[in-house]
Amino acid sequence: MKALHAVLILFVLSAFASSASAETAVEAIAAHKHMGVASCSNSVCHGASQPFRDSDVMQNEFAIWQEFDPHAKAYQVLEQPKSKAIAQKLGLGDPTKAQVCLDCHADNVPAADRGERFQISDGVGCEACHGGSESWLNAHADRKVAHADNLAKGMYPTEDPIKRAQLCLSCHMGEKERMITHRIMGAGHPRLSFELDTFTWLHPHYKVDANWIKRRGDWNGVRDWAVGQGVAAENLLSLLLDPKTGWQGIFPELVLFNCQACHKLMKDNNWGPRQGTGLGPGVVRLNDANLVTFRYALAPVDKTAAQRVFEQTRDLHRATTQSRDATFAAARTLRATLESLLPKVAAYNFDAASLDPIFASMVADGERGEFRDYAAAEQASMAAQSLVVAFENDGKLDKAKDATLKARLDTLYNAVKDENNYSMTSFVAALKSLRSAAP
Repeated sequence: MKALHAVLILFVLSAFASSASAETAVEAIAAHKHMGVASCSNSVCHGASQPFRDSDVMQNEFAIWQEFDPHAKAYQVLEQPKSKAIAQKLGLGDPTKAQVCLDCHADNVPAADRGERFQISDGVGCEACHGGSESWLNAHADRKVAHADNLAKGMYPTEDPIKRAQLCLSCHMGEKERMITHRIMGAGHPRLSFELDTFTWLHPHYKVDANWIKRRGDWNGVRDWAVGQGVAAENLLSLLLDPKTGWQGIFPELVLFNCQACHKLMKDNNWGPRQGTGLGPGVVRLNDANLVTFRYALAPVDKTAAQRVFEQTRDLHRATTQSRDATFAAARTLRATLESLLPKVAAYNFDAASLDPIFASMVADGERGEFRDYAAAEQASMAAQSLVVAFENDGKLDKAKDATLKARLDTLYNAVKDENNYSMTSFVAALKSLRSAAP
């Protein structure tokens, strides 16, 4: 296991070191022809009704995806009346034909890059996440072909948490190729929220076993959560700094800002200070939820770095009240810090000893009012779930302790169930109660 972890560290570091000049996740996915979901759904490939006994993979992945995975129904969502109403408000016409909709509700590669069995109505299919399979479709079924060879032929490295986060966030947050704007939200699109570890395991079509580890290296859910927070925070800053995506006329792109800073009842005079922003009342503030949560990931890794991120995040908030140039300068400084820390976080072994420092930093933030913003509390609740699962996997929980933790985690989730009735006091109390029950 230690050897596998060492291999993973080298893989992550080398992949990250070359990321500055590498293609984006969206570009990598579209680099080769997409043969279509039907090419993967044969009963002797990934379309079996039951897992194969002697196979390295379950081989019923298509059935699981088709029945349980929301990605399979993403295109069908565009056919619903609500989607048509959103498209009409935006002047897009038919949402099943509009590129801005199809880019995230389907595997929307150019027509010239679609194989004979490709259907856009399949939604977010296999190749939307695993990359165009033209060069590796046959090879990846051969046990003699190494996973590295398939990657070289265009398979996307979803086992790499940085790469997986970059790809997921290209739709679940948006990026310059697939920008989810405030205008789209204003027309009725739901608010976006994403956390890598939680979303990875919502509807998995695979399981991490000895065969998976042999092919792809060790798995660590807390590490994936930590990396996801860092990549999301970096993505936010990149969007803010891009003059084409971060600004709309005289306004910055408002989707990058905290929703609840503006969208609240006028009768609610419940403003309170947040040390993490240093801002007074009435100031529209950036959505720093992932920046806040990334500091918790740094708690066991580098406390000095966690404090630096805190200070630079506050500097960025304050710069937004000064000028566009000041905002850009602060954002570049913070992004450079994140870029330097992500490889360190990705290579860190988040073991049982690292869980309490993460919990402690979350509770400390709660006590000083950092969860006034709903988005940060929502991210913290998903972080708490990753920690609870890590405690379970560590094998230190007896049946009673496990039941108590899960019950208190449910209470924490109930505190963020309704963003319109969110109470910081209730959330922090639930967070403290959860931590007190942890090993």
